[in-house]
Amino acid sequence: MKNILAIDIGSFKTAAVIANYDENSLELSVSGVGIAPSKGIKRGTIVNIDNAAKSIKKAYMDAKRVAGVEIKKAIINVSTTYTKSIISFGIVNIPGNEIRIKEINRAIQMALHNANIPKDYQILQAIPINFKVDEMNDIEDPLGMSGSRLEVSVHIIAIQKSGLDNIKKTIKQAGLEIENLVSSVYASGLSILKEDEKELGVAVIDIGATTSDLGIFINKALRHTDTLGVGSHHITNDLSIALHTPLADAEYIKLNFEELLKNGEDLIEISVIGNENEKQKASIEAITQIISARIEETFLLLRKEIEESGLKSKIGAGIVLTGGFTNFYNAKEIASEFFEGMPVRIGYPKEINGLFENLKKPEFSCVLGLILYGIREGINYEIDSNNRFITKTLQESINDAPPIVEEENNNLKKEEKEELTSIISNQTKEAGFIQKIKTWLGNLF
Repeated sequence: MKNILAIDIGSFKTAAVIANYDENSLELSVSGVGIAPSKGIKRGTIVNIDNAAKSIKKAYMDAKRVAGVEIKKAIINVSTTYTKSIISFGIVNIPGNEIRIKEINRAIQMALHNANIPKDYQILQAIPINFKVDEMNDIEDPLGMSGSRLEVSVHIIAIQKSGLDNIKKTIKQAGLEIENLVSSVYASGLSILKEDEKELGVAVIDIGATTSDLGIFINKALRHTDTLGVGSHHITNDLSIALHTPLADAEYIKLNFEELLKNGEDLIEISVIGNENEKQKASIEAITQIISARIEETFLLLRKEIEESGLKSKIGAGIVLTGGFTNFYNAKEIASEFFEGMPVRIGYPKEINGLFENLKKPEFSCVLGLILYGIREGINYEIDSNNRFITKTLQESINDAPPIVEEENNNLKKEEKEELTSIISNQTKEAGFIQKIKTWLGNLF
């Protein structure tokens, strides 16, 4: 039995979930959950390590008490605020004319070496987009195929080094260790997407308290990520400013907006900012306009982000909305008006045994996606945050250093073998060496 701890560090809440996975029966069940208000987090980034660590520790301790087990290593989400998307390509010769796990690993490693990573960033995850075997394009999984040459295009999620250091310090101060770091929107996609949606092309929009994360999946792979500094808390701010009421009253209006509409009242009583004992009247019509304006602006900006990605024409399955923002009245219908006829649906987490009722809401898509990541759900091949090559089954995971070229590769000269081995095994080469690689590959093929 394997215990998995997942922690979603959000701007509004920090959620910890403990799950049990039976590697023989492949049964997964949730055994504990803890939720704490997030402190020290603004717009998805850590601004106070001590406060953020306390939130994480409280959520974890609550989950541990419910589950009755202690786990020190956690799978942690990384906000898209910290990351950027980079596309790179790798190409290798195939010894023995049959593609094995090692050849797939080598091709991905070559793509990493060819990538133009900014000096203040490092690789968080590397996810293959598609493969090419000789002249055959759009290969989903080349394992076992025959061929003399393997090419791969890879989506690299790169993370700011300073942001990564702050995450590590925060987790350590919370008394935990990092098992893996995973892009938030990638985790959400694992939790809410159907296989045919990923194959046809789909955009995941995870709208939280202060940020909106965008992930575009094409041919079952995460192809693009981006973020927008707008979330549901901006509605609270808008209401507070427009109605001259304290943030607490504005938050209450936001969370209970649908109920207020059902009551049929034209006016509601709210406090006056600066003097909570003084009351005033606010019209439901004005509140509706304020909320609608912010929701419309959010979707307008997200539509622009999708258009600028250059992948809009490949999104055949439409838009899947998730996150706490989707709880708002009419969010799906409003979104449909802004995405030009694309299908829109609300994404709920996949069913897991023992799932607490409150965890079945869209705002828990990310943390449950982290649990699924822990059992390799939906993963074919990937380089993870620990620089390990992992595959779709735990048994096939390769945790050692990138493999060297084997002796059976008689198509390469000895000097070329040595150079390829050096390229694959040493991931800290200077960027100036990349041109040499490209020149060598050109001569080789």
